[in-house]
Amino acid sequence: MARRRFHKKRKLPEDPIKVTIESLAHDGRGVAHVDGKVIFIDEALPGEELEFIYTDSRKDYAEGKVQTLFTRASERVDAECPHFGNCGGCSFQHVSDTAQISFKQDLLVDQFQRIGKVEIQEIWQPLTGPHWGYRRKARMGVKYVEKKGRVLVGFRERRNQFLAEIESCKVMHPIVGEKLMDLSAMIGQLSIKDKIPQIEVAIGDEDCVLSFRVLEPATDEDKEIMRAFGHQHNISMCLQSKGPDTITPIDGEPEVIPTYSLPDQGITFRFKPAMFTQVNYEINRQMINRVMQEMDFNAQDRVLDLFCGLGNFTLPIATKAGHVVGIEGDQPLVNHAKENALLNKLGNVEFFAADLSKDVSDQAWARQKYNKVMLDPSRAGASEILHNLKKWEPELIMYVSCNPSTLARDAGILVNELGYTLVKAGVMDMFPQTGHVESIALFKK
Repeated sequence: MARRRFHKKRKLPEDPIKVTIESLAHDGRGVAHVDGKVIFIDEALPGEELEFIYTDSRKDYAEGKVQTLFTRASERVDAECPHFGNCGGCSFQHVSDTAQISFKQDLLVDQFQRIGKVEIQEIWQPLTGPHWGYRRKARMGVKYVEKKGRVLVGFRERRNQFLAEIESCKVMHPIVGEKLMDLSAMIGQLSIKDKIPQIEVAIGDEDCVLSFRVLEPATDEDKEIMRAFGHQHNISMCLQSKGPDTITPIDGEPEVIPTYSLPDQGITFRFKPAMFTQVNYEINRQMINRVMQEMDFNAQDRVLDLFCGLGNFTLPIATKAGHVVGIEGDQPLVNHAKENALLNKLGNVEFFAADLSKDVSDQAWARQKYNKVMLDPSRAGASEILHNLKKWEPELIMYVSCNPSTLARDAGILVNELGYTLVKAGVMDMFPQTGHVESIALFKK
């Protein structure tokens, strides 16, 4: 029988160490060096002198947290949320709003140069919106802690698997973010209070749906408690026994399907609670307007929208372009995208399900020509599909990314291997108060 190897945890130095922060890492942590080893330090900003203590040490790097701050960067502010530092949901509240987006833009430019070996001809003005109360989609953890005599509702502690003990969340839409203690008290009354691991939050333009993952069936009394809570707070309460397709309203309650709209394009989307949508509606609308303006769609255009999801870009593009084809790996999302096309009376759009990390050359849609291409992949990027562009021959490519590292890698392929020029790029403040960087780039043949 093979023996399992246990890696002995390194003993951490206990004394604080003084450093000067050199730069920011891609996740917003300060970067310093001690004896040639890189140290990533939470809540530390470039130029600051401080003492830190180690929280972890690996072969190639170590992690730490600020113990004493000697000099304060001009970008530093006092965090507005009392749970900042304990809750892992936000990592950037110690940075002013304008500096947050500036740091993210500098990071994007650096990644293009360092990883992609490409230069941006023009940097777009950042897209900005509300800094608080913007988040409309989330998966919150739930944990009954007997020693505390209460149910915790929220997000994990920073760099820890335990749920943080928080009373509110300032980045969540207030219909949920200001009701965490109410949710905690309600769940605490249930017979299955220790059998609910998570809540799926879906907030549309007008409706809020909370889907409670349950490991055991709720009793009739449990359902009545949940029903009363939903009526009191104007929230649709659902139970989820297994996968996302098992989400159903409390017995006797109507199914509420949230919607979000794009007023400038006259488009409305319906979506199921567990389906992916952008968390920040204001930035999403600005982002789509930028795509529409810069791509200048017309009736002669044949457009391919890859990683299309619900059709967030596909449908607005279809209001101007001649024909649009949307491709998505998740079949339920494809089905819902088709329903949204019908809802919006758009007949010039097709949707197909395909795994875009695999060879798609045998599929009928992939054998056609497209003069414009839209890309909005996951954090992994789109490198596997890019070489198909040789067959499609698009003159314009718009790439939306939630990971500047993979965008930079893919930009290197587009520019240095496929002959495109990186015309414009910029950042979008989709996730204020966090280290997440949402960016957008336009490539031209």
